[in-house]
Amino acid sequence: MYKKIMGFAVSVILGVTLLAGCKKPEAEVPREEAEINEETQSNETEADNKKPKLVYIAGDMSNESQVFASKMFAEHAEEYGFEVSTLDGRGDPQVQAQVVGNAVAQGADVICINPNDARGIVPSLEAAKKEGVIVGIYGSEIMSDNPDAARDFYVTQDDIQGGKSAVEVILEKYPDGCNVVEVEGQAGHDAAIKRHSGFEENLEGTGINLLASMAPTQWATAEALSITEDMIIKYGDDIDAIFCHWDNGATGCIEALKAANMDDVIVIGIDGCQAGYNQVKAGDQFATISLDADKLVRGCMDTARKILDGEEYSVENLIGFDLITQDNIDEFPVPEW
Repeated sequence: MYKKIMGFAVSVILGVTLLAGCKKPEAEVPREEAEINEETQSNETEADNKKPKLVYIAGDMSNESQVFASKMFAEHAEEYGFEVSTLDGRGDPQVQAQVVGNAVAQGADVICINPNDARGIVPSLEAAKKEGVIVGIYGSEIMSDNPDAARDFYVTQDDIQGGKSAVEVILEKYPDGCNVVEVEGQAGHDAAIKRHSGFEENLEGTGINLLASMAPTQWATAEALSITEDMIIKYGDDIDAIFCHWDNGATGCIEALKAANMDDVIVIGIDGCQAGYNQVKAGDQFATISLDADKLVRGCMDTARKILDGEEYSVENLIGFDLITQDNIDEFPVPEW
């Protein structure tokens, strides 16, 4: 009886052992499949870490303000989480329109552009938006019946107020009025249009007589000098003041006045760049209506970041001016550009 029981027990043990030995092993992942899985995970990680691409499209990189803006976009890239690059519109509306298409082809997620032509650039920006690109206007605004179809936001100085401020500055010197000529900014540029509009609008009832206005083809010092020379020939000693839309242009105005020995004509500029700052400090320029270009850059990057992150944002973003004269110039830092 004992042998039968032992025999049965041994049989059970052997059966269990055999069953355990016959258990199906876990499937091994083929080496090629494992490598593909690792590559996929790596690509997913890279996609998660990839920064959105922001392309700054300058109006003209021969313009100091545009160079400074490009520098600031690059400098703040890490802070706002962007991969930043710059393309040059070369001061030419047609070239800049092509450059917008290039930015889209390069995979831009965001375009921040300073338009050479406020109206002419609209079709290119509309095409970029249709491709899903976020479009911001830097230091300007576009001219369109339906601007929302061409841009998501704009960050600019209050150029109408800048033009109005120029009138107020002239009145500080000539409270009873005077004769003034205006050297406008680049023809067709939104900033130039608005600076002229604000200036002209604020003249009413001041006694200031606008003798003439003329716009160059670009924001070029040499053109400002040439325009001023023409106005000196035409109006001579009747000119009491010159309002120039940008400080580097005011440099040309000052050179023309010095060549004509017209030292008593006051010059007012806009920008607050190094040239304007130094000319005010030297007494060659009566005042500069100064803007903070770094605030414009930060405003663009901050707004674009909010859109990407699904946060609320403002379409219209206006940066104010500071008036710099010899009386307060030491209160302001020397500009970087």
